[in-house]
Amino acid sequence: MFGICNQSIVPCRKEPAHRSELVTQLLFGEHFTVLAETEEWLHIKTAYDNYECWISNRQFLPVKPATFEQLEKTRQPLAAEPVQLLQHKNSSSFLTILQGSTLPFLRGRNFSIENQQYEFTGEHILPSDKINRTKLVTTAKTFFNAPYLWGGRTLFGIDCSGFTQLVFKLHAHKLLRDAWQQAELGEPLSFVEESQPGDLAFFDNEEGRITHVGIIIEGGQIIHAAGKVRIDKIDHYGIFNGDTKKYSHHLRVIKRVI
Repeated sequence: MFGICNQSIVPCRKEPAHRSELVTQLLFGEHFTVLAETEEWLHIKTAYDNYECWISNRQFLPVKPATFEQLEKTRQPLAAEPVQLLQHKNSSSFLTILQGSTLPFLRGRNFSIENQQYEFTGEHILPSDKINRTKLVTTAKTFFNAPYLWGGRTLFGIDCSGFTQLVFKLHAHKLLRDAWQQAELGEPLSFVEESQPGDLAFFDNEEGRITHVGIIIEGGQIIHAAGKVRIDKIDHYGIFNGDTKKYSHHLRVIKRVI
């Protein structure tokens, strides 16, 4: 069984319960495989990053295997602006979608998912294979001051790895969901001074576990989600918080993934 997110945001839980930990979110148009089903919940694996989680069985649209395969084979346009409206023609209603949402099979202003018809009049992008580091950093800065939310992937609440994943998604480069998974990608750099805007910096805790990630930008700085999406100084020790005047995160490694 296959499905697609047909709502603005769908919470994804660690366990099949509304009180369970939020581990990630689905944005409109993101598709997935259903691994198991209960009376109220679906255990899914996301197509974008192979992330396993639980969603309510009232918050998705089933899709045919052929539709799923087509989604897998072709690059789909993405919503470019922070907040945009999508008209659901079947119900003559409107749906708010957020930056990074997928617009499957968009042709001009219109697209359909199975028998559901939509019209989109906002700005969209079809990300290019070639990443421009300057543009990637510009995109990252559009999330400045977005509040921190564990498991979040939107401007209205985002965590550190959700932030890096979404920014890179908007530039056609896939990252895995969690910081420790992202840390396994790319080539390590020996010194902070070797880093370029767009490189990823990873930070560990006292046990040596990767717990945080951010994007290197210009001027010896990093943009990352910690309380909110913020910009701080970075050196070989880690992140120096400009508000507290203390180091907040211990640097483990910097990776070049693009």
